Amino acid sequence: MLVTPIRALRPAPERAEEVVAPPYDVLNTAEARIRAEGRPNSFLHISKPEIDLPEGTDPYDPAVYQKGAENLQRLIDGGVLIREQKPCYYIYRLRWEGHIQTGLVFGASVAAYDINRVRKHEFTRPMKEDDRVRQITALNAQTGPVLLTYRANDGVKAIIDEVTAAEPLYDLTADDGIGHTLWVVDSDAQISELNGLFDAMEALYIADGHHRSASASRVEKEHPAESAKQFLSVAFAHDEMKILDYNRVVRDLNGLTVDELLAQTAASFDLQMSAEAVRPANPTQFGMYLNGQWYRLDIHPERVPADDPVASLDVSLLHSNLIEPLLGISDPRRDERVDFVGGMRGLAELEKRVNSGEMAVAFSLYPTTMEALMDVADANEVMPPKSTWFEPKLADGLVSHVLD
Repeated sequence: MLVTPIRALRPAPERAEEVVAPPYDVLNTAEARIRAEGRPNSFLHISKPEIDLPEGTDPYDPAVYQKGAENLQRLIDGGVLIREQKPCYYIYRLRWEGHIQTGLVFGASVAAYDINRVRKHEFTRPMKEDDRVRQITALNAQTGPVLLTYRANDGVKAIIDEVTAAEPLYDLTADDGIGHTLWVVDSDAQISELNGLFDAMEALYIADGHHRSASASRVEKEHPAESAKQFLSVAFAHDEMKILDYNRVVRDLNGLTVDELLAQTAASFDLQMSAEAVRPANPTQFGMYLNGQWYRLDIHPERVPADDPVASLDVSLLHSNLIEPLLGISDPRRDERVDFVGGMRGLAELEKRVNSGEMAVAFSLYPTTMEALMDVADANEVMPPKSTWFEPKLADGLVSHVLD
């Protein structure tokens, strides 16, 4: 089966606000220490356990993983975290700045992942995979959910609407302003119906969590537990997901003057000066901030490849028509002359980094669409780095998956 219900490890309802924490990979160690200060039950003590060891401890030291396991056991022994009596699905609603999305928590099939029925769009890095393998093994649990999406389905939506008409198990707002609401789906009839609805789907798509899913696949090959055959996931319909723009800043003009860069850019783009910051209104349109001036860039239509889901992405078009040929950056994964700015920081952050002299030019992009992401995954291709920035983020600690 593509998905299965799980016996979640979750906070006792009255303890949920004490436990909920941001995802492990959005905070560095120093930030996590501050966020967890005075909060002994914060899930950061499990997802970032180096905060409970001496400053300077290598986060990949075996003692860190052991400390996380001790902290998890402490919350279980203290009744802060409790185990569901039977396998259930969970409905998870996120609220952020007027945006609402409601999805389903389940165990996604490792076997389906291995045959690309749970589809990827990013490369993974061995070091980050190794870290997640060690973390899962030490805890004997998956604690960071993978963010998945699926093509919107009326049957799934009908069950979600039915369940969410009742009182939730948790309804809280975390200290970052994101609202988290959770309902339990324990009706055998609804569980059976969801089983069938998802198993009839051609595929699920990883939105965020490629390292977590890859590490779960590696663990499953060695782990005897039946529950290791699934990995903790939260899936939302594609038309509810919110992708923000992922913008670029470049340190220098590769030896070009401002006028030379503008002239050479005009070979591939229509340029128009703008009196205000340019937030692209549609795909194939870009903003450029250079020498205190914003420009609107519309790529010439003949520069957009047909029937190529990767080359036709806006991040690819900007790279292949401007950043690489004019600014000399061929490998954005490794070249330190380019940096990436998530859309949460706004266009003012682009202006700030250029005006400060740290960077020479900035580019704003239209957000990658969910349809484009699924097209790339369906083609078994990989997106360029930093193509998507998903908000709001899932919480760590509300639902974990024990391997037993």
